[in-house]
Amino acid sequence: MTASAPISAAEIAAAREKVPHAFRAPPAVRARRWVVRVVLAGLFVYCLVLFGFSPARIANGLARLGNVLSFMFPPHVWDSWRDFSEVLKGLGETLSMAFLGTVLGAVVAFPLSFLGARNINRLTFLRLGVRRGYDVIRAVETLILALIFIRAFGLGPLAGILAIAVSEVGTFAKLFSEAIENSSERPADGVRAAGGSRLQVIRYALLPQVNPVILSVILYNFESNVRSGTILGIVGAGGIGFLLSDRIAAYRWDEAWSIIFLIIAMVYVVDWLSGLIRQRLIGTEPRK
Repeated sequence: MTASAPISAAEIAAAREKVPHAFRAPPAVRARRWVVRVVLAGLFVYCLVLFGFSPARIANGLARLGNVLSFMFPPHVWDSWRDFSEVLKGLGETLSMAFLGTVLGAVVAFPLSFLGARNINRLTFLRLGVRRGYDVIRAVETLILALIFIRAFGLGPLAGILAIAVSEVGTFAKLFSEAIENSSERPADGVRAAGGSRLQVIRYALLPQVNPVILSVILYNFESNVRSGTILGIVGAGGIGFLLSDRIAAYRWDEAWSIIFLIIAMVYVVDWLSGLIRQRLIGTEPRK
């Protein structure tokens, strides 16, 4: 093959004159871009001024943050089983809240997901209404749900479990229904051709396709709920977050940091076990 001859400057100038928009955006487009940039920059500066941003405030905050971080080392070591067992109990409550909330949310969301799937529910008004219900549930933050359930059921892990479960109903139902919609129709056609009923199509053609996706979503959300369960404890919904909030309020930073380290270790172990389960049941490689 022969190399193509280089394009001369005269040819480039001729092409630019012939099709100028191919080399540069029209003036109206450039003007709109500059207007958008100026508006975004102005909004950014306005927000900084509105929220009291200043270099002096940032410097003072970083200095105080350094003082707080200085209490990380050496970490606190509990010298009595009574004090350490209280921390272990909080970790166990947080883990139990995340597990029970995730399971309850998945159990309720699984049948609801079929009502939101286009290939299962052919009634458009019902399907769209169910999907908007998913959105309404997901629009309410888990922390807000925890405050509501604390008011209704009192302090303790029960409020945290219900908050996680209700929040997960909307999330799981949406993700499950999308997995059902994205399943292949060929296995379903095969079951129908063999004389299978609608329930048999779902059981033998649809569920084998979506079960790995559903399991993966449940495991991932369980990991996420272990972390969010810590936050729920801060508002009184039980778990290790309550102890963490108590230590921070009492300025016992060495104990607070030790509790944070234990939370990080618990999240790591849960993530590792979740990866092993995912590898064994789904066949994917565990995250490292």
